[in-house]
Amino acid sequence: MRPHVDQRQAQVLALVRERGSVRVADLARELGISPVTLRRDIEAMAARGEIHRMHGVISRVERRPPEAPAAKSPGRPGGRAGLVIGMVVPTTEYYYADVVRGAREVVEARGARLTVGLTRYLPGEDRTQADRLLSTGADGLLLTPNWEAGSPGPGEGAWTAGLPVPTVLVERWAPTGHPAAALDRVGSDHAHGAALAVQHLVERGHRRIALASQETPTTGRLRSGYEAAVAALGLEPAPPWPAGGSAEQPLTVAQRFARTLDYLCEAVTQGGVSAALVHSDTDAIMLIPRLQARGVRVPEDLEVITYDDEVAGLADVPLTAVAPAKREVGARAAGLLLDRLGGAGRDGAGQHLELLPRLTVRA
Repeated sequence: MRPHVDQRQAQVLALVRERGSVRVADLARELGISPVTLRRDIEAMAARGEIHRMHGVISRVERRPPEAPAAKSPGRPGGRAGLVIGMVVPTTEYYYADVVRGAREVVEARGARLTVGLTRYLPGEDRTQADRLLSTGADGLLLTPNWEAGSPGPGEGAWTAGLPVPTVLVERWAPTGHPAAALDRVGSDHAHGAALAVQHLVERGHRRIALASQETPTTGRLRSGYEAAVAALGLEPAPPWPAGGSAEQPLTVAQRFARTLDYLCEAVTQGGVSAALVHSDTDAIMLIPRLQARGVRVPEDLEVITYDDEVAGLADVPLTAVAPAKREVGARAAGLLLDRLGGAGRDGAGQHLELLPRLTVRA
């Protein structure tokens, strides 16, 4: 005879506490019960806060020691002591260093704690890190999935919409109709940033302007803003960006860099291009001496604006750059998530926030 439901759930809880985590399918076989029955038990136990449930795995709840209540300051409504915010990002270096810094400042100012999971852009690692943070007690997630185009491809990323805690996408977006499109999100308006650079170059007298950007999650938005500005300002089109590798045989970093160098040299010498927006700063700093070595003078033959503004000011000749509001993106995303976890924002309308980059003019 199968054990009574209370005894069965007590057995499940004991096994999860002993092992830390266990696959639902394996547990059903071990206990000799149907997956449907076990799922009903898991739903009830998760609702009581006894276990964490996620994507076919259940794990124990890590009991944190009680913390003294944090005082709420007048300017920071909704703060709660003891909240843990999980943040999944590709890296804490370069661009995302400021995003994480902005999130951490807001989280800690409101009496919560930030924990970070890194993906290094590895396939599937964003979901693994999200599950890990949830299993260790994250109350909400700030999530930057590894979507190559900045948004999910067909059949990709639907899992983000099924997470069991409030979730905010950071520097990522999902198209209308995708399950993740209903998630809160905060990001930079990269299209506006690209258009800002084009407008500045037009004011300096340029009529044929190129965009040089490797394939990154930012590139699609940069290109849409660049193309819109070229059309709106009636500019002469630059030579088309060369085709790259295939999904089966992607270009290496060295090949992509060589392609960018060849493109810009030909665009100047044969295509009449006199200015370019280059993404990113590091690419621009590496490209400039190589362009000059091939007879393209910077800025006499080619005026360069960079995108990201991480190290543009450290070039031999400091470079004008477009700077996304990285720190503020992290801060706004963290604030929005904390509002969701607090009483004031729990039932409010979803929000899609895009912050405008700024142009920093240098020598």
